[in-house]
Amino acid sequence: MQTRLTDGFRNTRDGAAADAVLRACVHCGFCNAACPTYRLLGDERDGPRGRIYLIKQVLEGAAATQRTQTHLDRCLSCRACETACPSGVEYGKLLEIGREVVERDAGRPWIERVQRAALRAILPYPRRFAPLLALARAAQPLLPVEWQRKLPAPRRALTWPARRHARHMVVLNGCVQSVTAPGIDAAAARVLDVLGISLVHAAASGCCGALSQHLAGRDKGFGFARRNIDAWWPEIERGAEAIVVTASGCAVTVKDYGRLLHDDPVYAAKAARVAGMAKSLGEVLASEPIGGLAGKLSGRVAFHAPCTLQHGQRLAGRVEGLLTQAGLDLVPVADAQLCCGSAGSYSLLQPTVAARLLADKIAALERSQPELILTDNIGCLLHLQSGTKTPVKHWIELLAESIAANGDSDACPG
Repeated sequence: MQTRLTDGFRNTRDGAAADAVLRACVHCGFCNAACPTYRLLGDERDGPRGRIYLIKQVLEGAAATQRTQTHLDRCLSCRACETACPSGVEYGKLLEIGREVVERDAGRPWIERVQRAALRAILPYPRRFAPLLALARAAQPLLPVEWQRKLPAPRRALTWPARRHARHMVVLNGCVQSVTAPGIDAAAARVLDVLGISLVHAAASGCCGALSQHLAGRDKGFGFARRNIDAWWPEIERGAEAIVVTASGCAVTVKDYGRLLHDDPVYAAKAARVAGMAKSLGEVLASEPIGGLAGKLSGRVAFHAPCTLQHGQRLAGRVEGLLTQAGLDLVPVADAQLCCGSAGSYSLLQPTVAARLLADKIAALERSQPELILTDNIGCLLHLQSGTKTPVKHWIELLAESIAANGDSDACPG
């Protein structure tokens, strides 16, 4: 694709990156066939190819309008288009740049600004989010039915195993997951403990920064990244083997810290090292000798592979292989490459589209009547649970339960 970006923008780092992405696009349209919103809405501007043209026009000097912003807002950032693209177009990078420019030039109605500011001010901070969630649960009977369905039920926190092994890894504490499903990280710690690895907290780590970045708060997102790097660094210097991220949506962001902080003279080198050490939980277990955990489970389950796992990290099939090895019968899921509609804050900001995507995804997951739905991302877990009576869990919780049931909590590989 030929480009004529404005002189002032072309000579910036974002301009050079956008130009490279645009020039890689050959207009083939394979991306549209993979795009959930294009398939749902049928508008070229609600598919990757159309959005690429809209961004290109703005970067070449056309006025950024709220109509353009609407079509960019409808993108889930699922990156299924990148998996389908034969030319390797890095659409996600272009969308990030385009959204930033359009946000700056087009502005937003005040109600949208307030809504986004509230999400940025609450969700990344567990000490703010937890009491508000507790209040909402207490008032649940008084809330509209739609809101009641979205409220996550309380989940039990598990005991964290003591640090006792020479090998250790450090975990991202996160934000929403630490409040809504505190047992997930503890379950990961229990499974790794059986494998002879201590999973440790770094008290000051928290939100990965993704929410802020996606809601026009890129600088705030960079601040979260720096805080996490500072929190993890002492453990890295003590020999931590990896930074384990149990939510695939957060893993995509942490793995991108090197690019995000590339121009930071203080953090660039540390960010690159952290990005290289970041691992999804499935990656960690796939590289460990887990033969002693094989065959511990049984039952029919459906696995929802989050977009951030299969498209963002290109780890399709990794978790499924572990679950099959553990003894589970994984039922087929039609259109497994399509987004469930959670997409971070998307289900809150684009509820109509998100609800339609959720209905389609639940229908696909339940078609073979599984006993349980498993996933790898907290946002997907909460969104899916709001649309079904079938229990939804993070897959590591099921594996940890099987270890406890079989009395393997003190077993380590010899």
